[in-house]
Amino acid sequence: MNDLLLCKPGEIFLKGLNKHYFEERLVANVKRRLKPIGHFRVTYLQSALYIEAADDAADLDAAYDAVRKVFGIATITRAAACEKDKDAITALAKSYLHDAMMAARSFKVETKRSDKRFPMTSIELSQYVGGELAEAFPNTVVDVHDPELTVRLEVREQAAYVHAQAVEAAGGMPVGCNGAAVTLLSGGIDSPVSSYMIAKRGVRLIPVHFFSFPYTSELAKEKVISLAKELTAYTGRMTLQIVPFTHIQEEIRRACPEEYFTLIMRRFMMRIAEDIAAHNECKAIVTGENLGQVASQTMEAMACTSAWASRTAWTSSVMGMGESWMLNFSSSSPSLHMVDQKSNGRVAICRMRVCLKVLTTLHTAKKSQTPRSNSGSVRRQLVI
Repeated sequence: MNDLLLCKPGEIFLKGLNKHYFEERLVANVKRRLKPIGHFRVTYLQSALYIEAADDAADLDAAYDAVRKVFGIATITRAAACEKDKDAITALAKSYLHDAMMAARSFKVETKRSDKRFPMTSIELSQYVGGELAEAFPNTVVDVHDPELTVRLEVREQAAYVHAQAVEAAGGMPVGCNGAAVTLLSGGIDSPVSSYMIAKRGVRLIPVHFFSFPYTSELAKEKVISLAKELTAYTGRMTLQIVPFTHIQEEIRRACPEEYFTLIMRRFMMRIAEDIAAHNECKAIVTGENLGQVASQTMEAMACTSAWASRTAWTSSVMGMGESWMLNFSSSSPSLHMVDQKSNGRVAICRMRVCLKVLTTLHTAKKSQTPRSNSGSVRRQLVI
């Protein structure tokens, strides 16, 4: 019995002549995600992704958990392959799904026949295998309307496959297929959720965090690093750029009217973010701004803040979502578990790598001068 992972892509099948570009990107992302786990054979055929262990050391359970979080995959399931023969398919269904059949009170069989050369139709194969399973498991009745277990058969060009119900995966589009963007990452919940949602659309992220020690603590910075690690389970490897912002903040406080402090500070952040975006060939800046949530996130304030970003697009994937929606999404989503800044919850550590680039004195602010970039930087790489 050849045990494997059978993955179905999401929106890729809707693509036209450039479909192969998205397929190649998805395969590359999956291979990169599986590399720390073991050696696997990854094949993309007939709009499906097949993942098989290349040796005994490869952990298929760990691969299942990792691949389920890869954007671009809509569903994933454990499956078994056999030759394209009705009796071989029946024997495999009896053995591979034995425990599931014994536990279920009702079942039905569904067949997808991609290989039209197979002599039986989908309905005929479902009826044949269903009849054999009903005889082998008399305590599990047939229920085609509301079964507790659905036995799924797939007859494809290379083999026949047997599996139970597929599980929902991350969905979306492969990361990297829709360009790159800078995302402003704070220690709250809005910006990580916004980053997650824009990455789900196939965007590679360059997270940026503005650090104002001692006005914000080292613990707050570590929280951002932890959130970035959490995101890498879905986005893959990221370079977190931490910008020392204390001097700029103090100069704004000293030289500008108090009532404009927040707006001017946020404009400086957008200006720095745009420089980072240009350096990394990013076409957009992503924020976690939520319309009307706080005084600085009114329509007028956001228009003023983003007016500086003339070379890049500005977007917030959560602008129309309220705080309660944000918290519910982050806590209940099967593919995303973030931690709010005020909570004491522990953040899961993932296997992917995070590169932490600390930009020392990226910008300096003076009363009569605009900030200028400083090329000096210190880079530290964390391998998780």
